[in-house]
Amino acid sequence: MTETMRAFVIKRVGETAVMDKPIPEPGPEEAIVRTTAALICTSDVHTVKGALPVPDERTLGHESVGVIHALGSAVTGYTEGQRVAVNAVTPCYRCSYCQRGFTSQCGGALGGYKYTTQMDGNMAEYFVVPAAQANLTPIPDELTDGQAVYACDMLSTGFMGAEHAYLQFGETVAVFAQGPVGLCATMGANLMGAGRIIAVESRPERQALAKRFGADEIVDFTQGDPVEQIMDLTGGEGVDAAIEAFGFPQTFEACLRVTKAGGRVSNIGYHGENPAPLQLPLDAFGLGMNDKAIHTGLCPGGNERMGRLFRLMASGRIDPTPMTTHTFAFDDISRAFDMMTSKQDGIIKPLITFG
Repeated sequence: MTETMRAFVIKRVGETAVMDKPIPEPGPEEAIVRTTAALICTSDVHTVKGALPVPDERTLGHESVGVIHALGSAVTGYTEGQRVAVNAVTPCYRCSYCQRGFTSQCGGALGGYKYTTQMDGNMAEYFVVPAAQANLTPIPDELTDGQAVYACDMLSTGFMGAEHAYLQFGETVAVFAQGPVGLCATMGANLMGAGRIIAVESRPERQALAKRFGADEIVDFTQGDPVEQIMDLTGGEGVDAAIEAFGFPQTFEACLRVTKAGGRVSNIGYHGENPAPLQLPLDAFGLGMNDKAIHTGLCPGGNERMGRLFRLMASGRIDPTPMTTHTFAFDDISRAFDMMTSKQDGIIKPLITFG
C-alpha cells in the first residue's frame, strides 16, 4: 500500500486545499526531503490568482527546508537524516542556458523555477529535489530552520536585486517597496556598500524593518509622488541605481525616472498579476540614449550560492528572521495563506512548521 502525505495545493484558480498525495520516490538524480519548515511566498498568491498556468491540484510552495528522507542512486556526499535546504530555483546545470551562466533560465525562459510551474511544489510533508547533487544544501548546525529557510528565495532574490544594481561603494540606491524581497534587497544593498539607501514604503511596520536592515531614509508614497520626493532628497540629481521590488508598471516607471543618466534599474518585482504593459517613458529613457541599463533576473539557485547565504547568517552579518511576523502549524496552512493574500494583521512572512 502506497504511503501518503499531506500537500497544500491549488485546487483550481482562486481556490486552495490540503489533500493527500503519495509520498514520492526519488529518481537516480533526485532526493526526497521530509519538510520541517517552510515560508509562504507572495508568488504563491499570484499563482492561485491565475498569473501562471498550472494544472489543478498542483502542490504550491518553493521555500522549504527539512531532512533527507531518501536519496537517488546517483546522488553522493549526502546522508539520510541530514538537514538540508533547497533553493526555489533548481537548475539542471547541464543545458546550454546553465552552461552559459543563466542557471535560473534552465532550459528556457524562467525554466529554473520548477516547483509548482513544472512539478509539485514543496509545501508538503515530503518533496522531490531535482538535480539533487547540486541543489541540496547542508544547513549549518548553528542555524535554525527558521533562519535557513530565508535562503531559499527571499535572500537569494533580494540580494540579486542589489547585485544587478551593480553598486559601487558609496553610491545612492532607491528600493521601491519593502515587502520581503524588497527588505532583502535593502539588506543586500547595505552589505554591498551603498552609501545611501532610500526605501519606498508606506506601511509603518515595513518602514521600521527597512531602517533596521540598512535604509537611511524612507519615502512614503501616500505622502506625495515618490519620484518628486526622491528627486528632492537627491538635489534633483537622482540615484545611481533603483531596485524595483513590487512588480507594477507605476513602480517600474518610477525607477526609470529617479535613476540618473548612466544609472541602473534592477528589476526583481513579479509583474505577472498586473496585465498592463510596462512603459518606457522616453524622457526618462533619454530617447533611448542616456546610458541607463535595465537588468532583470530570477532567484539564483544552487548549493554554492546557498552556502554563501548561510555563511552570512552564521557569521551574524545578517538576520532575516524579524520578517517572520507569524508562525503556523501546517494544520493551519489555509488560514496562513488567506492572511498572506489579504496582508492582514501586518503579516510579512508566515513561517509554517511541520510536526
